[in-house]
Formats: sequence, C-alpha cells, structure tokens
Amino acid sequence: MSGHALKDARRIVVKVGSSLVTNEGRGVDAEAIGNWCRQLAALAGQGRELVMVSSGAIAEGMKRLGWATRPKEIHELQAAAAVGQMGLAQMYETKLREQGMGSAQVLLTHADLADRERYLNARSTLLTLLQHRVLPVINENDTVVNDEIKFGDNDTLGALVANLVEADVLVILTDQKGLYSADPRKDPNARFIDEAVAGTPELELMAGGAGSSLGRGGMITKILAAKRAAGSGASTVIAWGREPDVLLRLAAGEAIGTALLASTPKLAARKQWMVDHLQMRGAVTVDAGAAVKLREAGKSLLPIGVVEVQGEFHRGDVIAVRDPAGQELARGLTNYSSAEARLIARKASSEFERLLGYAAEPELIHRDNLVLV
Repeated sequence: MSGHALKDARRIVVKVGSSLVTNEGRGVDAEAIGNWCRQLAALAGQGRELVMVSSGAIAEGMKRLGWATRPKEIHELQAAAAVGQMGLAQMYETKLREQGMGSAQVLLTHADLADRERYLNARSTLLTLLQHRVLPVINENDTVVNDEIKFGDNDTLGALVANLVEADVLVILTDQKGLYSADPRKDPNARFIDEAVAGTPELELMAGGAGSSLGRGGMITKILAAKRAAGSGASTVIAWGREPDVLLRLAAGEAIGTALLASTPKLAARKQWMVDHLQMRGAVTVDAGAAVKLREAGKSLLPIGVVEVQGEFHRGDVIAVRDPAGQELARGLTNYSSAEARLIARKASSEFERLLGYAAEPELIHRDNLVLV
C-alpha cells in the first residue's frame, strides 16, 4: 500500500540524509545525487512539482577542510557548513542542468518559518520557483544559526517545508529500508512496518536511535516529522535512498518502505490550523460583492472589495474577514499590513505600485490562505 501515497501526489518534498548525500562522509556523492536528479526530472516531466531538502553541507565541508572528526564547536560547524554548502549546491546544479532542469538554493532557519511574514515570503519564493519549473534545493542555514534555533535535523525541516508548500507527500530517503517494530540489528523478531497512521503513539515507542554517526536524525526524528507533516494533510514515505529508481517506483504506485499516512484531509487540516491555533490581530470588512465571491465562488480577497480595516496587523498575521453586517465570514493570512491595507482598500491592483511604492501580490488574502468560518 505504501506506494499509493505517492501515486496521485502532485507536489512532493524529497528529503535526503547526510550519510546518503556524502556516501557515509566521504564527500558529496556525485553518482547518488545524479540518480536522484534524474528521477526528479522524470517526475517533473509527469507534471509533478518537486522540492528537495538535502543535508550534507557539514560533512562535505569537513572533507574539503581535511577534518577527520566532526567538530563540537558551533562556529567550526558553521564554517564547515559554509564551505560544504558550495559543493552541495554546485553538485545539484550540475546534475539537474544535465537533466534540463533549473535549480535554486534556498537556505532556511527555524526563525524564518516561525515568523509569519518570513514564512509567507519563503512560501511565495518556493511557489514562484515551482511555477517556473525550477527545483528548489533547501538546506538549513547552518552558517548563521546557533544551537538554540537549529532544526537539529533536516527531517524536521523537510516536514516544515512540506507544510509550507502544502505538499501532498513528504518522502524521507534514509540509510534504512523503513520503520521496524524494533531495531532489526539487535532484535531478530523485529517486524517491518509497511503502513501506519502518522502520529500514532506506538510509532514513537518503536523508533530506535540513529543508524549513522554522521547525521543527527535517527528514526524517531522521521516519525515526528511524519506527524508534523500530517498536521497539514501530507503523508510521509520513509524509504532506503539507494533503492534503484525509488522515487519513480513509488510514484508508479509500488509499495516501498514505510508509509505513514495523514489521517486529516488536506483542506480540513489547513482549516483547523487557521481556525484553532492562530491569534487574530485585526479584521477587514468587505462589501456585499466581495462577500458573495468569497462565500460562493471560493475566490481570493482583493483589496478593491475591502471597505474598512480594523486593528493593527503585519503581513502574515491572521485576520478576520467580516461581511457588511459585521458577521465573521472567513479568516486568512494577510499579504499586507494594516497600514498598507488602508492605503489600497477600494483600489485596483494596478494602483498598488503608485500607492505603496512597490508592486506585490494582487490579493489581500490569497484563497489558499483563506478559510470560511
């Protein structure tokens, strides 16, 4: 069953661990990256949208600097990451170009995704790259983060990126075949788990420690990443990265690895997240025409339909949308601050540049970031 999670997936985030990317620390593995890039290009040719989350910068930097053991000091790790990131990006760029695909390097920190404005900016950038058929290669920005704000492993980053772009599936490629009920290296009775529901408490009890000394993420981080991804409706597949044509076979519906399925449908998960978990900073009142478009046609909210702006809010805050009678109609993530919204209310998007000094999104709230209440 596990392959079916991927068969109908349109937007896929693929995360690869450092032991795979660097061939157990021997430096960036050109052949392995070439293999994944060939598969990613084939999937893009099927009309799918792909995002790559790749570890390996520190391991590659250690090799380039001639360091045999991983340093403990954060500034040395950051230096290794800065050196290694060059090699990592260069390799992906070369291998994707060979397949006729463009690539982009995106470095993210936890702070980028915790801050609503930067979250929206990162999302806009990634979605724009996908529209242009450019494959984003994402890594944690190890050069500037310190221990307190590190993701700690790129499994977590993979899940956050899956939430960010509203992926259908997160594929975690690792150095193990998938999830077992116990550590198969120690327990001969360990049972392979081919499918389960993400977030099931028993899964966390099953997950042992890391199989590799290089990366920081063991199976437990993958289980928690699947739980996090499921929060926005994305299922997760954990599979062996060196399985021949693993991505193509998964996309064809083959059962490989462990599938941890999201129990919440995509829209319901997003709605729940908007309605339950975020504080509202303000509100806008819309005219009758805009209210009908939102309620009945599922359209985005354009500033031309806004008659009043209440409260003080920033880009990326959750605001309420009220109908002419003052009833709450929807909630959503705003693309503009309250000050900007007051300037562009009742105005057409063609006037935004003159009014604001720059041209940005035509919508005050895009329909992807809007839920009716």
